[in-house]
Amino acid sequence: MAPAARSVVALAAAVLFFVMDAARAADDGEVRALLALGSALDPTGRLLPSWAPGRDPCAPAGRGGFEGVACDATGAVANVSLQGKGLAGTLSPAVAGLSALTGLYLHYNALRGGIPRELAALTGLTDLYLDVNNFAGPIPPEIGIMASLQVVQLCYNQLTGSIPTQLGNLTTLTVLALQSNRLNGAIPASLGDLPLLTRLDLSFNDLFGSIPVTLAQLPRLVALDVRNNSLTGSVPAELATKLQAGFQYGNNSDLCGTGLPALRPCTPADLIDPDRPQPFSAGIAPQVTPGGSSDGGGHGRCSGARCGPSTKALAAVVVVAVALLAATAAGLFALSWRRWRRQRIAGGSPPVAAGRCSSDAVAATKASSVRKSASSALASLEYSNAWDPLADGRGGAAGFGFSQEVSQSLRLSTEEVESATRYFSELNLLGRKKAGGGFSATYRGTLRDGTSVAVKRLGKTCCRQEEAEFLEGLKLLAELRHDNVVPLRGFCCSRARGECFLVYDFVPNGSLSQFLDVDAGSGRVLEWSTRISIIKGIAKGIEYLHSTRPNKPPLVHQNISADKVLLDHTYKPLISGCGLRKLLVDDLVFSSLKASAAMGYLAPEYTTVGRFSEKSDVYAFGVIVLQVLIGKRKTTQLPVVVESGDVEEIVDGNLQGSYSAAEAAKLAKIASVCTSENPDQRPPMVEVLQELATV
Repeated sequence: MAPAARSVVALAAAVLFFVMDAARAADDGEVRALLALGSALDPTGRLLPSWAPGRDPCAPAGRGGFEGVACDATGAVANVSLQGKGLAGTLSPAVAGLSALTGLYLHYNALRGGIPRELAALTGLTDLYLDVNNFAGPIPPEIGIMASLQVVQLCYNQLTGSIPTQLGNLTTLTVLALQSNRLNGAIPASLGDLPLLTRLDLSFNDLFGSIPVTLAQLPRLVALDVRNNSLTGSVPAELATKLQAGFQYGNNSDLCGTGLPALRPCTPADLIDPDRPQPFSAGIAPQVTPGGSSDGGGHGRCSGARCGPSTKALAAVVVVAVALLAATAAGLFALSWRRWRRQRIAGGSPPVAAGRCSSDAVAATKASSVRKSASSALASLEYSNAWDPLADGRGGAAGFGFSQEVSQSLRLSTEEVESATRYFSELNLLGRKKAGGGFSATYRGTLRDGTSVAVKRLGKTCCRQEEAEFLEGLKLLAELRHDNVVPLRGFCCSRARGECFLVYDFVPNGSLSQFLDVDAGSGRVLEWSTRISIIKGIAKGIEYLHSTRPNKPPLVHQNISADKVLLDHTYKPLISGCGLRKLLVDDLVFSSLKASAAMGYLAPEYTTVGRFSEKSDVYAFGVIVLQVLIGKRKTTQLPVVVESGDVEEIVDGNLQGSYSAAEAAKLAKIASVCTSENPDQRPPMVEVLQELATV
């Protein structure tokens, strides 16, 4: 080989080695960045124990990975989801080392310090959630060069200073939430340059000046909230006509306008004269007068040698500004080129699908490229984007018997569900189940009107895949209404998230099982009259399920237990889980039956015929009657005691004799008949109610 050829080969090998070594260094750099980030977020080291050296950040958290970290197809970190973890540290500038990051979810924590300007290096970031923390200081203007941002949530912090005008450069932004901070200054007119902006919340700050006319010209804006500021001047008339209820403006010092009943009419002094220079506090840039003054209020005018900058100085300023703009444009072009190349290597940009019930871009999925960590609640889910059982134009809710009125009254948005549960904070987790590769979890939450709710979160793989079956089940749940059945308050199904949420009223006293096996001094011993009332209420609820009513066919619960009976603040029983078998896949239904079988609720004939009937619900009811009678979870059949009428041996000793022996004997007899081995000998619930009427 010629020396020249050998030189070329050697040079190519050196370049290849350098590139490969740089790639390895980048991988190591991401690990170092994550470790530095975790150390700053959790200085105690107690909340993020999985963020440790020697582990693969991209592996599932249960198998050696970093909790809340999800990686893309190339192994680069794509999402960091640590919302609601109780983190009390700071956001380290080391986050800039995660160059492929698309989502940063750190909301609902107690993070402090400033927002690092180094975030601007994350040019591929689409979702920035830092809300509900203790961040202080100004909003870094460098955020304005993060061209991929779609959602910016910085609300409920202690941020100060003005809103950077550079945010007007975020042309892909759909949601900007800055409410409940300490921001001052004017509303930048540059925010009117955001063509995709749909929601802008600036409420509860110290902003002053007028509302820029440019905001009324945003083509996709549906919600603007500027309440509780010190805004003055005329409200653009277009806002009232375009947004209507989506425009909230109360508690400002001196706004005026037409078409808005809460505002006074404007006077000539309130109206902006387009030919008159306006102060910068009105959201309009200062204008330079022919005489050289940039003052908009008529004060401090110059003359002669005391005028403003010279022509040479102005020319120098113009040259510097042009140079800076050129450098910025070149930098943005280079960053965009690098991002495009990275996406080509990773298999192209994933499609973004908007969820039917999502009002912000957090629902956007990247399922084709993200390897989801098991604990990453907001990272993209690996589900088909086509699943949308409530999509309009495909039959949807109305096509399966939902009236439009019922559908709209029950349908919630993912924003409402996320806000209610504090973005599914682990602190609000009530329970979780896994089966067949899917998941089901229940969270406590609070709606915006202050109502406490329980939110059942279902992954798509937990739900029946036949759309007709799923919608029929949802319709049934929506129509179940009885004093002793937990009603469905609302629901939300999101194609993009691949999840469905069922929202119920929260029942404060928990389940009946919590009042079994208790100590006499615990304060949780149910009185005799309360026990009778609970038994009667359960019987009424089951009879309602079994009955045929308008728009309600007979329904077998299949899984009644003390855990499924919830008690409200008056100890009224409400049966939960009614109709869920119509929505859930069989694997999840069967997994929940195992616990019931272990506690003796499962009727014996199920093991032979494999089917449920109304008589199997009656059997479970009989077991619950025995549990309430003896005050224990585990029961034993005592036919001799029942026949003799001597019930003192089985009645809960915590009652200390404060009960009616005759009523106890009657309940024991009802329980015995309901738990008969032969289902034909068990009475229907109508007859059970008749017997209970005499107790």
